[in-house]
Amino acid sequence: MSVFEKLSFYLQYPFVRYALIAGVLIALCSSLLGVTLVLKRFSFIGDGLSHVAFGAMSIAAVLNLTNNILIVMPVTIISAILLLRSGQNAKIKGDAAVAMISVTALAFGYLVMNLFSNSANLSGDVCSTLFGSVSILTLSITDVIVCVVLSIVVVIIFILFYNKIFSVTFDEDFAKATGTKADRYNLLIATVTAVVIVLSMNLVGSLLISALVIFPALSAMRLFRSFRAVTVSSVVISVVCAFSGILISILEGTPVGSTIVAVDAVVFILCSIAGFFMGGMKR
Repeated sequence: MSVFEKLSFYLQYPFVRYALIAGVLIALCSSLLGVTLVLKRFSFIGDGLSHVAFGAMSIAAVLNLTNNILIVMPVTIISAILLLRSGQNAKIKGDAAVAMISVTALAFGYLVMNLFSNSANLSGDVCSTLFGSVSILTLSITDVIVCVVLSIVVVIIFILFYNKIFSVTFDEDFAKATGTKADRYNLLIATVTAVVIVLSMNLVGSLLISALVIFPALSAMRLFRSFRAVTVSSVVISVVCAFSGILISILEGTPVGSTIVAVDAVVFILCSIAGFFMGGMKR
């Protein structure tokens, strides 16, 4: 059976189509915020919030909630706000705040799952949550609808507040001096980031989310210099990598999250090489 015949065969199954739709939308949203987070030197907020989401998901699993997003989403958003406030505190710098909340949430989540979980395959559940090994391939139509709605909201917010996000990303002090309420837009960025993190957990797992946010932005920065060009190319790279990673995973039977991140890493290397030669030609 050829590759195209295999793809045609697998695409007959709804769960494969659901995975592709959700994966592409999540990759799109992650890449939009990735450029801003990288430029603000707050890249690891994704890592910290993903560990918080893991802790909240552990509690939801112990409580046997059928819709864990009801706990995970609010807890992650509150943590994003606390991270933002802590990062602005002179006593606790941004990177220290992320590390503190990240490690605590991860340890607490694993402890709760060990003490109270009734699952017969605890290690498998933990592995799936951390690395997103199978969850993206078990999405229901309801999960896809939620993903579509939240993705549309994220894209609309980014488009509506593009100029404000641009200003607080490059020069927050100047933005404040011109009357922009920078704290309000930083809060908006943190909240939207939390929403994207919760969506991304089904795709790559809590340990690999940072790669989904950072790699496309860094790859685009190797090729372009303007904020708009970097943002658009980051979206294209992220969507292509996610789509390719999911297809490779389905065809080869590899873990979805790890495969997507591996594709992102390869594309980053290729963009770095292309950027090097493009820079040499411009000189």
